[in-house]
Amino acid sequence: MIMERKRKSVFSTSAKTYTKEARVKVDNPVLDNSVLDRDKIRSRFTVVSDLLSDTLGTYRHLQARDVEASPDTLKATFELEEALRRAKNHLSTASARNGHISTDSSAEAVSAQGILPVLPPIVDKVLKRAVFTHPGVSNDTEKTYDRLEILGDAYIELIATKLIWKRFQEIPSGRISQIRELLVKNETLAEYATGYGLDIKAAVPQDYLKQPKRWTKTRADIFEAYVAAAIISDPIDGYRVVENWLTQLWLPKLSELGNQKPILNAKETLARRIMGKGIKLRYIDERPPAQQSPGVQTFFVGVYLTGWGWDNKHLGSGQGPNKTIAGNEAAHQALSNERIVEEITCAKRAHEAKIYK
Repeated sequence: MIMERKRKSVFSTSAKTYTKEARVKVDNPVLDNSVLDRDKIRSRFTVVSDLLSDTLGTYRHLQARDVEASPDTLKATFELEEALRRAKNHLSTASARNGHISTDSSAEAVSAQGILPVLPPIVDKVLKRAVFTHPGVSNDTEKTYDRLEILGDAYIELIATKLIWKRFQEIPSGRISQIRELLVKNETLAEYATGYGLDIKAAVPQDYLKQPKRWTKTRADIFEAYVAAAIISDPIDGYRVVENWLTQLWLPKLSELGNQKPILNAKETLARRIMGKGIKLRYIDERPPAQQSPGVQTFFVGVYLTGWGWDNKHLGSGQGPNKTIAGNEAAHQALSNERIVEEITCAKRAHEAKIYK
């Protein structure tokens, strides 16, 4: 009899009935903006994520000193931190679409590369607070990222250069500089800062959020400061951990570049074959450079010959991320036109034969 009453209280038609919409709200209370708005949700995620990050930092600190930590605990902490980070990214992106924060698409740009590698810890809590404190908020340089971002910038340049130098061993120094700029420019670092939710934790002047260029620079500075703090807070293993992390972070961008072939000096080869006394070989801009993305342009250069019976003869055109590469491509195209090169070479030999008769 008692069991029958219990069944009725749970299963009978007199029990409270939920609509589909109501059931969603019960099962997923965070979706109901009347209960918790997105800012509160994001704030709670940030607090929990910080606690997990601190725990992970402690484990890594202990491991660096050969103190054993449970592999299962470490794995669980990594997975929880990653899940919370992705949740924060989702909330940040949604808020951006609703106009609550900066409207750029940095979070989407980072997430499009795939799952970000786990953020290294900052063991020193004083440095960690400084990383997220803008100089405009505090006059004490020891409590802001004012000095840290300078050091972090140097570390990032060094690690990026070393990575590119090892990965593309046959490319010239100029190309190394171009690829490095892709990895270390403010736009790239700002994307990473947003992807990891570092910008959400930062105390910055409120008007910065309404100034896209300044906010991009600020986010990049925060990322640089984080790199420096993560390294110097762990003198034993900090640099190695950060270098491994940045390497994993940058690999998707380097993979997009494909195999970088060495740039042979086609200009010199072309000059040796067709140049002579009084002969002019000019490399000129054929049209204005095209802006591909912030800080990245494509240049268009053509090579023209005056001499050996030709006046301003077009030999080839090329394009590239700077005028040197574009000009070299133009010379390479000219050399690939064997018919015209042979014709010019014959005219050169005929002229020289007359002189030395």
